[in-house]
Amino acid sequence: MGSCFGELFRISTFGESHGGAVGVIVEGCPPKLELDLGKIQVELDRRKPGQSKITTPRKEPDQLEILSGLLGNKTLGTPIAMMVRNKDQRPQDYKDMQVAFRPSHADATYQAKYGIQASSGGGRASARETIGRVAGGAIAKQLLAKTTNTEVLAWVKRIQNIEAEIDSNLVTLEEIEASIVRCPCPAKAKMMVDHIEAISREGDSCGGVIECVVRNAPVGLGMPVFDKLEADLAKALMSLPATKGFEVGSGFGGTFLRGSEHNDPFLPSKDKQIKTATNNSGGIQGGISNGEPIILRVAFKPTATIRKEQQTVDADGNATILNAKGRHDPCVLPRAVPMVEAMVAIVLADHLLRQQGQCTLL
Repeated sequence: MGSCFGELFRISTFGESHGGAVGVIVEGCPPKLELDLGKIQVELDRRKPGQSKITTPRKEPDQLEILSGLLGNKTLGTPIAMMVRNKDQRPQDYKDMQVAFRPSHADATYQAKYGIQASSGGGRASARETIGRVAGGAIAKQLLAKTTNTEVLAWVKRIQNIEAEIDSNLVTLEEIEASIVRCPCPAKAKMMVDHIEAISREGDSCGGVIECVVRNAPVGLGMPVFDKLEADLAKALMSLPATKGFEVGSGFGGTFLRGSEHNDPFLPSKDKQIKTATNNSGGIQGGISNGEPIILRVAFKPTATIRKEQQTVDADGNATILNAKGRHDPCVLPRAVPMVEAMVAIVLADHLLRQQGQCTLL
């Protein structure tokens, strides 16, 4: 089962939604990196359930336990094992789902692939698995910040048909965290919250788009052909639960332009650094970062588990009706913001180490 990601900076996540614990093993983090352990917990708190009126009411403290890889708060260069115990488990909520597949969820495909699956929750398909990613990403963020002054910020750009236009050059973490929906535009944020609440009262769900910027990204990250930076970013982000689309820079919008309109003109630079007048490339050209801000967007579908009555089938293929219970987000995007940041940071940290390893012989 594909539970590992990365080449040099590598994470391996473990655990099921309603099992004893979930966590991650981080390998490849350089030694003597001084970590702020409180910042790792902050990232987990941004992801945890029950944090606001528009998220799942499941109550989990998500208190981090670090089992190995540190001496005090400094990394040893050995595997870092981190774990969060599941406290608020309610397997009884999933009794009906054990015999009825949830439409558009992983129930049917997991059963077809393995012939067995976790009896409650989504198992490894649950967003609870992302606790390990967020913890590993928090370390990657600190590695990037301390070595290259790189910052990774994400926010909710759109909820269904409510969209905010955000200046990625100016947006701050404080503005993002000021709203429970994590949209840094106050007017649109209120509209989004109201919409999610209304959808939730109907027993339904909605999706949207998260946008992300990487500032001070080092030049030269990414490898030719198969390991292009945007290719690894796409794989990382599309591995998150509920994702359905990825774009970088102008993305699909760029297809409406001509080459003369889309190309990013180079600017003179005395220090021989790459400077462009525009950034339709989204900070990546030829699969390699060019030093401009990396801009990307990820599409998330509506949450599959809803309280509305749905037609489905059981494990034997017989028609049945599902009235799903349990505690599920009516919209995954507010809690997915730190997940997006984490996966972007992990990719950048991995490529940073790969680039440094390649350049040491030059």
